[in-house]
Amino acid sequence: MKRALSLCIGLLAVPTFAPAQVELSFYGGVQSAPSSDIAIRDSVFGDDDFSLDWEGRSSEAPPYYGIRATRWQSPTFGFGLDFAHNKVYPTADSLPADYEVLEFTDGLNTLTVNAYRRWNQALGGMSPYVGGGIGVSLPHVELTRGSSETFGYQLTGPAATWIAGASMPINDQWAVFGEYKGTFSSNTADLDGGGTLETDIFTNAVNLGVSFNF
Repeated sequence: MKRALSLCIGLLAVPTFAPAQVELSFYGGVQSAPSSDIAIRDSVFGDDDFSLDWEGRSSEAPPYYGIRATRWQSPTFGFGLDFAHNKVYPTADSLPADYEVLEFTDGLNTLTVNAYRRWNQALGGMSPYVGGGIGVSLPHVELTRGSSETFGYQLTGPAATWIAGASMPINDQWAVFGEYKGTFSSNTADLDGGGTLETDIFTNAVNLGVSFNF
């Protein structure tokens, strides 16, 4: 989280030749994920291919959350960075018996560069917006299989996000917002005992958040 916040602050320091509104946003919500295929290439236990059913458990520690920094270069167009602490747990009956742990719960983190289009006060004072972007997946990989254990953060591949929502101003500086946010991450993680874990994961979230403008 500290690294993501530092990157967001760094974005705000990028020089610009036109007046720009800067917005910092913090959000949480309910996040889920459909099932995905898992490919294990393990030099100790051998290869394994199966499908896992995921659940988000958004409110359990560590909770699902996100941080966003946006520069609105005009009343309608902006760009910025978005860090999302997504997470996925396997459902109780989908994890193969020889695996003790296989999850991304601290979390299935993504960092993306996004562009946004908004329509100011188009819906009775609310401002609808859409956005999307690409970046990287930075999950905390947790896998235990027999005597082999992998536990740590890795850079595992590309990520993408897409967003649609609306914000409502409280005053000149503060606003609240609600949105749908989807993410995709393609992950190839290294196993500590040798080999790889590969999986592509989609997440879906309904977010509520607050923004500060300056």
